[in-house]
Amino acid sequence: MATIHVDIVSAEREIFAGEAAMVFAPALLGEVGIAPGHAALLTRMSPGEVRVQLPNGEQQAFYVSGGILEVQPKVVTVLSDTAVRAHDLDEAAVIKAKQEAEEHLRARSDKVDIAKAQAELAELAAQLQTIQRLRRRGG
Repeated sequence: MATIHVDIVSAEREIFAGEAAMVFAPALLGEVGIAPGHAALLTRMSPGEVRVQLPNGEQQAFYVSGGILEVQPKVVTVLSDTAVRAHDLDEAAVIKAKQEAEEHLRARSDKVDIAKAQAELAELAAQLQTIQRLRRRGG
């Protein structure tokens, strides 16, 4: 089976490095699937889930806060300020933070706070969606 090397890196550390049969990532205009031999691609990512399908069929899921996806024929690199294994996300903490961001939006103190709260809310919603997808898959 052909594979492609995948590196997922956050601002703090490398999260994943290994071979994959497929990679799925949240590009700005929608999810992209990358197979070995894919054409070169450089695109921004939205907050969301990166899925790595290992050669044995197992899938590993990661949450990214956005960032850059670089695809070369033999290497996929995911660069994100925040990247964590999906099973390490704390659902209760994410829900609490989401509620706080929604409160900030309702308070509407000033435009800078509103923009920051909206961006935080989008990121938290993506984290919750990642957690829910992982749960549905039985992970």
